[in-house]
Amino acid sequence: MRLAALLALASLTTVVIAAPASVAFDSFAYSGRDEVFAAPLTPGEFRNPILAGFYPDPSICRAGDDYYLVNSTFAYFPGLPIFHSRDLVNWTLIGHAVDRPTQLNFDGHGASRGLFAPALSYHQGTFYLVCTLIDKGGNFLLTAKNPAGPWSDPVWLKFDGIDPSLFFDDDGRAWMLNNGNPPDNRPLYQGHRAIWQQEFDIATQKLIGPRSIVVNGGVDLAKKPVWIEGPHLYKRDGWYYLCCAEGGTSIQHSQVILRSRSVTGPFVPWEKNPILTQRDLDGTVPRAVTCTGHADLVVGPDGQWWSVFLACRPFAGSYTLTGRETFLLPVKWTDNGWPLILPPGERVPYTVKSPSAANFAPSVATPLTGNFTWCDDFSSATLSPLWIMLRQPHETWWQVGQPVGKLRLQPRPNTLSGKANPAFLARRVQHAKFDTSVGLEVPAGPDISAGLALFQSETHHYFLAVRRTATGAELLLELADGAMPKVIARADLGDASHVQLRVSADETVLSFSYATKPDAWQPLAPAAETRPVTVQAAGGGLHFTGAVIGMHVRLDP
Repeated sequence: MRLAALLALASLTTVVIAAPASVAFDSFAYSGRDEVFAAPLTPGEFRNPILAGFYPDPSICRAGDDYYLVNSTFAYFPGLPIFHSRDLVNWTLIGHAVDRPTQLNFDGHGASRGLFAPALSYHQGTFYLVCTLIDKGGNFLLTAKNPAGPWSDPVWLKFDGIDPSLFFDDDGRAWMLNNGNPPDNRPLYQGHRAIWQQEFDIATQKLIGPRSIVVNGGVDLAKKPVWIEGPHLYKRDGWYYLCCAEGGTSIQHSQVILRSRSVTGPFVPWEKNPILTQRDLDGTVPRAVTCTGHADLVVGPDGQWWSVFLACRPFAGSYTLTGRETFLLPVKWTDNGWPLILPPGERVPYTVKSPSAANFAPSVATPLTGNFTWCDDFSSATLSPLWIMLRQPHETWWQVGQPVGKLRLQPRPNTLSGKANPAFLARRVQHAKFDTSVGLEVPAGPDISAGLALFQSETHHYFLAVRRTATGAELLLELADGAMPKVIARADLGDASHVQLRVSADETVLSFSYATKPDAWQPLAPAAETRPVTVQAAGGGLHFTGAVIGMHVRLDP
């Protein structure tokens, strides 16, 4: 009887200590207004970047007349977005290769760790995606018959290094390449790496035969090249071309090319390398493009070769908010058979003639470049594929369309400063000049903060939040700038039950405002700095993601 009474009491206690009430959001709007996107396109042109915002490390493949592209996502979920195009100009987000929480584990990963440099390929009806999960498992393979998904659970590949890439030869054999340690694991200098190669058995999905180094250090070891990585192998006119990034992913980034008559080498570098870089140009001038590299090549619908690569769009000299983005340029072949993406000293253009004169038509559902306004009224029963979160969820803390027009987020103790899965739904920031607003109910209970977060990393973010106090509603602005967040502005909202919050960016300046009556905006912090949420503040060349912005709810300590 005593045990039964205790169990009954425990059950009663569970009922009494109910979960905190969820917070309802009823609108979200994002509008970009970068000057570089303001000029209209002429017929037959497209706009760079083709994927604006945090879409780094592009890899592309062709299947018949269809093109598919994937990007790194690091510790964000869902991971590894898959895009589709028929003309290389107009792209549609069709799914994610990592869309099940059980596929991979990002717990404890910082925002800039996780999934590095995926490589996408197609062979005899199957799509192959190889990638690296940093710090947890290493290199793995996913496969799918339909690139929109579902993709398989990971097949772990037992070799060291990062940036794996698969090449399927026309003799039926396949080869895996990757960035790895230098010979005898003895680097001659900081950043000394090598490109390794090993045969891949398609039937068993295992590596076979000996592993060997095909590039030691880079194009010229005597010049101490750093971070040879991102290898891709192609075949053209009897030559095997090995295309790699060199110089690290910051402003010294470049793309180099080597070739051989044999798939296993020896590979000889082109004497006019690099085939793409902006490192010799002033990256602080208006409309500059920097950090170009990590390219992948493909034959376009016009029969010509094209390249996708990452690059950055700095503002105010050297700051970037959006991170590394995906660009597209044609490849020109020299008379003696070498590919060139951009001649030395030539800047990456923002408008380019399209392959086969395809016309750019921006997507309304998932706008990916240019200036646009995107809204979510939460009328759908499912989340837009543009929404991402930090790390995979272990429970469903969001509810959309119940009722129609509401997104409800359950408060959780996990914060933006931690390395778990906070109640934070975000979309990529795709402009240095943008406006974002959200409407939400003031939390019904105490110790809950809810609002709009602009996030670059665990140590660099803003949180514009409303919470309930003993005397009514309060608005606060938190800033994390290299340490734990601090409140830098407050406002008393009185008896408000609903509030609109807005963040506006004008390159170096952020403006935070609010409204307790529809669109009756009042300033809270009209001249805050953008710098704390730039890539440079969060770690520069060692920080690989761009900013995201979205709705966050938390349980306050």
